[in-house]
Amino acid sequence: MQIETTRDVFKLAQVFTISRGSRTEAKVLTVRIADGGVQGWGECVPYARYGETMESVEAEIMGLPEEFDRVSLMDLLPAGAARNAVDCALWDFEAKQAGKRVWQLAGLSKPGPEITAYTLSLDTPSKMQAQAAKHSFRPLLKIKLGTPDDMARLEAVRAGAPEATIIVDANEGWSPEVYTDLAPHLLRLGVALVEQPLPAGQDDALIDMQRPVPVCADESCHDRASLAGLRGKYDVINIKLDKTGGLTEALKLRDAAVAEGYGVMVGCMVGSSLAMAPATLVAQGAMIVDLDGPLLLAEDRDTPLTFDSLGVHPPQATLWG
Repeated sequence: MQIETTRDVFKLAQVFTISRGSRTEAKVLTVRIADGGVQGWGECVPYARYGETMESVEAEIMGLPEEFDRVSLMDLLPAGAARNAVDCALWDFEAKQAGKRVWQLAGLSKPGPEITAYTLSLDTPSKMQAQAAKHSFRPLLKIKLGTPDDMARLEAVRAGAPEATIIVDANEGWSPEVYTDLAPHLLRLGVALVEQPLPAGQDDALIDMQRPVPVCADESCHDRASLAGLRGKYDVINIKLDKTGGLTEALKLRDAAVAEGYGVMVGCMVGSSLAMAPATLVAQGAMIVDLDGPLLLAEDRDTPLTFDSLGVHPPQATLWG
């Protein structure tokens, strides 16, 4: 089995800002696995928040033994970006080898389109209102917040898109006091979900707090091992393949979370259609789907995912799976 990696860069359609910083491009690592004339591929986004760099993730992948499969991969690499790209490449490889789609190999029902959120970048209230108005035709908008001045931003977005469902992502940027102050206003403004209001590791305060709007764990939830630490704090978990370490664990995490009574959100890093393709399988029937990465790009993979009024569609076989 041959493995190769390439570093790819996709320009963003506009500057994208969250509470931790801004970017103008998406830097991804593409992994290709080939054997016997068959090639599968996958994509990951190394994330500094989790101590990952392009170099460290590449080193993990290139340090794999010559022979392994999806089962042994779970022990060879930890949950994270490196295992995600390799796991998804293996799924694509196996599907092409078998002449089937990944959803068939995984024993899933045939996937369909799912309405996805569209993310508004963190900006001044007036600019966020203009963004919201421009995208008010979309049924689900996600707002990046996480600053002391978020109330004005939230009011502005609601004014710009009065009919859209709104979800909020604080990216660990609030204190317990800020969240407590904002919570009733989130309810008043029709916010459907709040993502990671407090920093991971400092979220025990949520146990004693009123949660008038469902609270979703993002940075606090990576894989099934995370679930035990979320009890009493969160109502929903955000599944991202770059956190779970691939489709294999993501599907298991989804089933385990549902069994424990959590709602499921399926999210993404800012990557190309190749990164979103496996996640569309996990997203089937999810409470919230946030797979808008390709919508934020100025350029994408060949045979990109289709986005229309029905939502994000599963990939064509020529892209993945």
